[in-house]
Amino acid sequence: MPEVAKIAEPPYAYRLSAPNSPKSPRVCRDAIAALLQANDLHDLADTAKLLVSEAVTNVNQHTDTRLIHIDTLVRDRIATIAVRDGSPERHPYPGDAAPDEEGERGLFLMQELAYAWGVTWENGLRPTGKHIWFELREPLTE
Repeated sequence: MPEVAKIAEPPYAYRLSAPNSPKSPRVCRDAIAALLQANDLHDLADTAKLLVSEAVTNVNQHTDTRLIHIDTLVRDRIATIAVRDGSPERHPYPGDAAPDEEGERGLFLMQELAYAWGVTWENGLRPTGKHIWFELREPLTE
């Protein structure tokens, strides 16, 4: 019997906005996990929860932006998630946390757990904000 080609689903884009508050990391991580589960990306939900929580916590702790936006693109068993803030002042980078330090591991975790990640600045030479983005991919099954 000939093999039937799978038709790829179109990409789906979602946007979540939340106030920059200490409650937002939990709200955002739970919302993104539910979004991924609704798109049958169950295997990505736990990692996404951790990384979204870390990225939103960084925005809350290190910026005075009023709103946090999370853009999620789901396509072909891949999720690309961008946490956007309106603060161009601080360049995020993976920290070098001491073993007994409680924080400063968020971007290190992103570097280790995401398929890819990065920082994108909005509006070129005079940035008005940034996106911390990461991509998660479901493992291929045979």
